[in-house]
Amino acid sequence: MAEGRGGKPVPASQKPTGGDKAVAGKKQYFRRKKVCRPCMDKNESIDYKNVRFLSQFISERGKILPRRISGTCGPCQRRLTEAIKQARHIALLPYAAQI
Repeated sequence: MAEGRGGKPVPASQKPTGGDKAVAGKKQYFRRKKVCRPCMDKNESIDYKNVRFLSQFISERGKILPRRISGTCGPCQRRLTEAIKQARHIALLPYAAQI
C-alpha cells in the first residue's frame, strides 16, 4: 500500500487513475487557437493610413498589443509595429491614451 496525503495508507484500488482526474479535478476548458487577422484578411493590407485597422492592435492605454495577446504571426506583428509607429509619427494615432 502507498501513502496518501494525510500519511494514511491508501490501497491501490482507491487511487485515482488518469481518467478520474478529469471528472474529479478542475473543470476542463477549451482555449481557441488565435489566428492572425492580417493573414486571414488578404484584402485588408497593413498600412499606416488604415487607422481603424491599426487601432484594433492598440490597448486602451495606447500601447501596442503583444503577439501572445493579439494572436498575430511574427512577420505581421513586425509590419503592424512599423505601421503603428509611422501613423503615430504623422499624428494619425495617439502616442498615449487620453486622460
